[in-house]
Amino acid sequence: MILKNLVALVTGGASGLGKATVKKLISEGNKVVLCDLPSSAGAEIAVEYQDDCVFVPTDVSSENDVSNALSITKEKFGKLNVVVNCAGTSVAFKTYNFVSKRPHALDDFVRILTVNTVGTFNVIRLAVALIGENQLNEENEKGVIINTASFAAYDGHQGQIAYAASKAAIAGMTLPLARDLGTEGIRVCAIAPGLFDTPLLSAIPEKVRIFFSRLAISPQRMGKPEEFAMLVQHIIENPFLNGTVIRLDAGLRMI
Repeated sequence: MILKNLVALVTGGASGLGKATVKKLISEGNKVVLCDLPSSAGAEIAVEYQDDCVFVPTDVSSENDVSNALSITKEKFGKLNVVVNCAGTSVAFKTYNFVSKRPHALDDFVRILTVNTVGTFNVIRLAVALIGENQLNEENEKGVIINTASFAAYDGHQGQIAYAASKAAIAGMTLPLARDLGTEGIRVCAIAPGLFDTPLLSAIPEKVRIFFSRLAISPQRMGKPEEFAMLVQHIIENPFLNGTVIRLDAGLRMI
């Protein structure tokens, strides 16, 4: 699939990995439907790119919101080729705090899985209907779905139980999704980023960021959102990538 004249829907597109992906796709000559919360900077980003980008306020766990975003996609651009799911959130709390004698809040656990896992699947299950309307290309392909897992799916640290569970689910969905959708010419991959310099990690103290960065093999630093977007581009362009989760973490392994 040539990365030009495509229409992509990017969730979580107003910041971090999603924002970098939006910029990359537009810079390569594509149109983007940017989905993010109403409180995000999505509207400002869409204005910057004018006719190449439309912002649709979206809660990815809402069927109505996602259906509306897809209706606008078809009305504005006439088709959908690519979905990149970057919307996500996190919380840091151990299973049980033995000092304060407090268990992990069940509401927090449910909220993380609702946004990260249920939201990702909600977007996919509705978006594939529109992707399926495309004509097959020379590789018998109609479109590509790229989800965002995490290194935490494999190397979750203390306090990451909810986040790790949500991202492990995304990793686990990858192959079954590819098998479900392959007969319709839709590929599915996931990216499992390591520690990236995004707003999601902005609350981590600098000394902790430096410590974790040094656990990577090389380069020993936070990943750049643009590097995530580069991998998104490659997955779109490479028809032989399917049903797999790609770690993008400079060899980071948590201890």
